[in-house]
Amino acid sequence: MLHNLIAFAIQWALLTFLLWVASHVFKGIRYTSPSALWIAALLLGFANAVVRPILVVLTLPLTIVTLGLFLLVINALMLLLVSAVVKGFDVKGFWTAFFAAIFIAILSFLIDAALFGGATLTLTPSGTPV
Repeated sequence: MLHNLIAFAIQWALLTFLLWVASHVFKGIRYTSPSALWIAALLLGFANAVVRPILVVLTLPLTIVTLGLFLLVINALMLLLVSAVVKGFDVKGFWTAFFAAIFIAILSFLIDAALFGGATLTLTPSGTPV
């Protein structure tokens, strides 16, 4: 149980860091306080875990026709959804969200590969990464 909580905290901190970096790279992403950034990262993780799979299933024909490129639109919509819900976290426009989502995905992949050898973070019961 504790190892799952630690893995969750690491992923949450990583996503918060990635949103912070994206806010410095893209002028259309702003946050008013660190707590808004932490809450945005938490809700983005929740949206990616719950809402995104539903949208992926509902838009499967469109995703197939576009050879998977529509998934980038879904990622942008997740950022816009979080921006609409969290006060103090703002994403200006679809295209900012679109390119920021691509940027965050690539940066996340590179950090995961560097830290965990490309594998997702899985902890053994003893607390050591696998």
